[in-house]
Amino acid sequence: QVQLVESGGGLVQPGGSLRLSCAASGSIFSIADMEWYRQAPGKQRDLVAAITNSGRTNYVDSVKGRFTISRDNAKKTVYMQMNSLKPEDTAVYYCKVHIRTKAASVGDYWGQGIQVTVSS
Repeated sequence: QVQLVESGGGLVQPGGSLRLSCAASGSIFSIADMEWYRQAPGKQRDLVAAITNSGRTNYVDSVKGRFTISRDNAKKTVYMQMNSLKPEDTAVYYCKVHIRTKAASVGDYWGQGIQVTVSS
């Protein structure tokens, strides 16, 4: 069994900052790519940022220069520092992690989702 637990969301004013965390636990052998997605009301879930196990990162254009994805492999945790937040960043944020379990199965696992609201 693999579990992903997200934390760090909440309500913040425009221009503010939040740091999301997503911790993986369970029967994990190795972790490859770790990603953050977001889904605004009435919209599809979109990729926001990704990081490989070697630390290479990729961002959607709308968050470049404002969001930073990072990971701590020892803690099996991915983070996303979000600065200069805008109302259009309001969404439910999900982490997705590509995991090989100790039973040698491979797959993508999703966090439960966490609300980020940017509003004055």
